[in-house]
Formats: sequence, structure tokens, C-alpha cells
Amino acid sequence: MKILLAEDEKDLSRALVAVMTHKGYEVDPVYDGQEAVEHASAGSYDCMVFDIMMPRKDGITALKELREAGDTTPVLMLTAKAELDDRVAGLDAGADDYLAKPFAMTELLARIRSLLRRAEGYTPREMKFAGITLDIQQLELRAENAVRLGGKEAKLMEMFMRNAEKEITTEEIFQHVWKDEPEADPGIVWVYVSFLKSKLMSIQGGVEILGEPGESFRLVKAEG
Repeated sequence: MKILLAEDEKDLSRALVAVMTHKGYEVDPVYDGQEAVEHASAGSYDCMVFDIMMPRKDGITALKELREAGDTTPVLMLTAKAELDDRVAGLDAGADDYLAKPFAMTELLARIRSLLRRAEGYTPREMKFAGITLDIQQLELRAENAVRLGGKEAKLMEMFMRNAEKEITTEEIFQHVWKDEPEADPGIVWVYVSFLKSKLMSIQGGVEILGEPGESFRLVKAEG
């Protein structure tokens, strides 16, 4: 599981990174709201933790920008104040939960686990990007034409559409889609990406998957 941590207090950030890393999370620390937007826009995360008060761009403004761009990653907001206005502002901006400082590390970890469980349990009926629609329940990909998908193809396509225009590594895909299959090999990722590339061409949706075997992939609008 990969977490983006946006916290400008360096000592607290180091402590949070140490605790979350010890619990098995991969953590990318950033120290202001602008960095948070740039990292979230470029990479795939399972959860994000934003402090409200940060330089260059506060956490609420950063979160609003990401939500307006279509990013649905679960976000936990940290605030030095427990006032109602801060909580309301964070939730209105699109936060999924908040935690007031000072807090116990055990509570922070519990909140993160809760957000991750909720995110894994929520699957919309349909997802859209550019000119294509993924019907998750019917396992169908539609644009000018329609094509059926296998279960793994649909799960992979869902991951790409949740992270449209972001780079996703082969390892991240493998851990997400094949996490319950210990006998699987990461090389299977390219096989299924190739299946999806062919099916995207067949439905003429103006969308393509960029990337090479063993490297990172990105779902983008096709040029021209």
C-alpha cells in the first residue's frame, strides 16, 4: 500500500514516515501543498494524508484541486485545531476523514486502515474516462463499439481508470490485481495490458495505454 504524506513539520513527518514504513506502507513525504498536488497528479496512491496548514498551498486548496481533477483517492486531513470550521472545510473540500493534532500514532494508523478498507469495498457500477465507459458489473468496455472483458481485465482496467493519466508501475499493478495469487509472476501484467490495448483499439474510444513490458504504464487520450 502506497501513501502520500503532506506534512510541513519535518520532525513530525519523519516520525510518521518511520511508523508507517514499519507497518509495511510505502510512504512518499512532501512538505507543502503544491508538492502534494504534483505528486498526487503524477503517481498512484492508495491513501493520502494532508496537513491543513502548509506553505505554498494549504491542504484544503490542494485537495480541492485534486478532487476537481477527478482524483478519488481517500484523504485523511490533519489539523492543529479541533474547531468545527476546520472539520467542515476539510470535508467540504473532499476529505474522507480528519484527525486533530496532537494525536496518537495508533489512532492515525487505525484511521488509515479504515479508509483503505472503505476504498477497497467501494466499487461504482460504471467508470468513465475520455470517450470510454467501463461497466464493472457487466464486465463491458464501451465507446463507439463494445467489448466484453474477463475478470482480471476488468480489474486492471478499473485500476487504470481510477488513475487515469498517472503512471502506474508493473509492481503496483501486480500487487493490486494478482495479490491473492502467490503462484503468479509479474510478467503476467504485460500479457493483460496487451489484451486491454487490443480491446481499446477495437472499441475506437480514442484512449490508449502507454508503457513497455516491466516498466510503468499510463492510460491517456490517444493523440490525433
